[in-house]
Amino acid sequence: MNTNPSKYKVLFLSRWYPHKNDPMYGIFVQRHAEAVGLYCEVAVLYVQEDINLKGKEFEISQFELNGIETIIIYYKKRPGFLGFGKVFNVLNFLKAYYIGWKIIKKQNFKPDIIHVNILARTGLIALYLKITKKIPYIITEHWSKYFDNSGSYSGFLRKLITKFVVNKANSITTVTMHLMEAMKTNKLKNNNYFVIPNVVDVDKFFPSENTKKITKIRILHVSCFEEASKNIAGIIRSVQKLSLKRQDFELRLVGDGIDKKRLENYAQELGVKDTFVFFDGLLEGQALIDFFNSADFLVLFSNYENLPVIMVEAFACGLPVLSTNVGGIKEHLNEERGILIEAGDENAFIEKLDFMLSNYSSYNPHKIRAYAVDNFSKKVIGKSFFTIYDNVLNSK
Repeated sequence: MNTNPSKYKVLFLSRWYPHKNDPMYGIFVQRHAEAVGLYCEVAVLYVQEDINLKGKEFEISQFELNGIETIIIYYKKRPGFLGFGKVFNVLNFLKAYYIGWKIIKKQNFKPDIIHVNILARTGLIALYLKITKKIPYIITEHWSKYFDNSGSYSGFLRKLITKFVVNKANSITTVTMHLMEAMKTNKLKNNNYFVIPNVVDVDKFFPSENTKKITKIRILHVSCFEEASKNIAGIIRSVQKLSLKRQDFELRLVGDGIDKKRLENYAQELGVKDTFVFFDGLLEGQALIDFFNSADFLVLFSNYENLPVIMVEAFACGLPVLSTNVGGIKEHLNEERGILIEAGDENAFIEKLDFMLSNYSSYNPHKIRAYAVDNFSKKVIGKSFFTIYDNVLNSK
């Protein structure tokens, strides 16, 4: 085993990762990998189902991005038929990992440690490699499924596998203390739990004085347009009610997702679409950064969250945030950086939205950004993971 920190090789396995059909899927995992890449040699092996594969069972995509060697294996997904579709898909999933592992071996990349992201199936792959190849693994969990109100952590077999994989891991990290406590409440036992938050690239996300400001106060919301968790309809409804009192603002909704069309129709029904509420679609890279810098503050009205990357990006751009007190948000959002309200309380949301419109400029953008740099930068997060790897590899 390699115990020279300057040459640690880390293999990322993740249930979510950006791919050809969704470039934003699990983007926070990619950013963690890039942060680790400042201190270690990193490769990513990701397996993704694809119902649209034509004439073949597998497709291999191999490239380097921001210094991270990335291998994505797409496998053909079959529709279910008397249970045979599920069996076929599981076999293809496992074979895809086998194909990816052979590519890694051919490149002479011998991982010293495996970094699993999002349970549980990726954890089973890591556990198999730990047993057969003696490679230790750690887990980083991002998923809010362990929260009582999400209702998605269920099923005897899933819980059994998750407990076993967590117990056998060398260390567990979560992006919030709230998530760590939720996992422990679900009896996911491990002696080495740590909190390491999400990453923001502070060299890209920063306040810009050159971005053109508009005459109206600009409220920004960025999300995946999934209504059950994000409660965007509640934001639109609140804006409509507040627009009866004041007309000096606009809400810009950035993103795409399963409920976008329904939300556009809802804004149209309320008479605020393209007057007070604007849908700007999916923005990435500099276009998204420019939008941050054209905004005056960020709003989140989620029913449940973990640690929204978008809030961290807002901090890096010096923006205050109005958000519901859900998940791990309160661990970082205080009165210096914005306002917390209870989930689902539209009256409180409207009241504080009105307050923010009149007082957003009283927040200190330099202090807000400094907090992001000190807590979420690649250097800080990468070093935190490196310390865990180092402890695991030198405790053998």
